[in-house]
Amino acid sequence: MSASNCGTVFADVIGQAQAVELLQASLEKQRLAPAYLFCGPHGVGRRRTALRFLEAVLSGHLQGDPAQRQRLEAGNHPDLLVVEPTYSSQGRLLTSAEADDQGLKKRGLPQLRLEQVRDVGRFLARNPLQGQRSCTLLDGVERLNEAAANALLKTLEEPGGGLLVLLAPSRNHVLSTILSRCQVVNFRSLSPAALQHVLLGSGNLAEEDPPELLALAAGSPGELLRHRQQWQALEPDQRELLEQPLETPRQALALARDIAERLDLEQQLWLIGWWQQHLWRRGSGQPSSIQGRVWDLERLHRQLRGYVQPRLAWEVTLLSALMKH
Repeated sequence: MSASNCGTVFADVIGQAQAVELLQASLEKQRLAPAYLFCGPHGVGRRRTALRFLEAVLSGHLQGDPAQRQRLEAGNHPDLLVVEPTYSSQGRLLTSAEADDQGLKKRGLPQLRLEQVRDVGRFLARNPLQGQRSCTLLDGVERLNEAAANALLKTLEEPGGGLLVLLAPSRNHVLSTILSRCQVVNFRSLSPAALQHVLLGSGNLAEEDPPELLALAAGSPGELLRHRQQWQALEPDQRELLEQPLETPRQALALARDIAERLDLEQQLWLIGWWQQHLWRRGSGQPSSIQGRVWDLERLHRQLRGYVQPRLAWEVTLLSALMKH
């Protein structure tokens, strides 16, 4: 069979020809590794490609199965376990989507936890109910805590007859001991034409996206949609405050309080990235004048991830920005 993905399960994967060719070859030759690591930016098609690959694995042929695809997309196939980073709330583990649905105030970042990885090991050890084998899709491997990473390593050492697909932004986010036990499949950012193609096909093509959002997306359709949602989630008065230069200490302190009280941690981290892009755009032609402020935002990002008190961290950063303005 040719390397073209037309007529195969990968027909709707756009801009990832190298990854698709490698996976198709493995399926055609029936030489499957026990574990794959899909590396690349968020939102460029890693998860979709993983689901299409697993569809072919479970159905046993490269053309896939529409009924099986529907079950995989809905997350109710008996031979596939999908695991995502979670928040812990009142003794329950919630994915980001579940946390949003329940209005959970996100004080930290989600993690892949020990109990989740243990579930993976138990699931892979069982006999498949309908498909060719038991499979697991482990999204967000960069969010493994230490205990979970050690448990995953043990599972990879003795995978049995199951198959794992791990997703991570890059090799640098994965322990070398885990990396060495996976076949790595690399994904890349999409070209502007491919990006537009994906957005048009999904009905998400906007008339014009703010340049900061396009820069943050860096060729990733999924990330562009996420950045749109984050921007649209801000109140109009918040957007206005962010786009205006700071003029007084009172204004800086008020903005710090507003950000810390009204935005959760993930939104605050996103805002830092947006603000950096905004500064670079506004300072075009005089990068030295804004470089110090961008570095201040990098420090703020590290502080928030290190659980420094958010309001205090924002106050220091914004007052420093006022002095450098």
